[in-house]
Amino acid sequence: MATLFVIKNCDTCRKARKALDEKGLPYQIHDLREDGLSAALLEHILERTPVLEILNRRSTTWRNLAEEDKQDVDANKARALIMANPTLLKRPLLDTGDDIRVGYRDGDYDDLKG
Repeated sequence: MATLFVIKNCDTCRKARKALDEKGLPYQIHDLREDGLSAALLEHILERTPVLEILNRRSTTWRNLAEEDKQDVDANKARALIMANPTLLKRPLLDTGDDIRVGYRDGDYDDLKG
């Protein structure tokens, strides 16, 4: 079963959920604020997606970081920042079991089969 990583009050996450529901695709929700993010789960995601692609530099969490934390971000620093602040993970993030899809725009899930 697919897992959709979200923050419940995120409009784009709601659109992604609606798209999956309309296709009748089974999935489970993982709320990053409520459920957090384990090191093992982050490593699972990073096996399929480069860490700098999943670091959300447009989030409120990013804007609230200390300036020194936002400087010279490489893969190791990004991994540590995401572990310390799970809401820095770009969302929605869909783990289909076969691949990871980061973000959502209309039509992004059209090729998925139930």
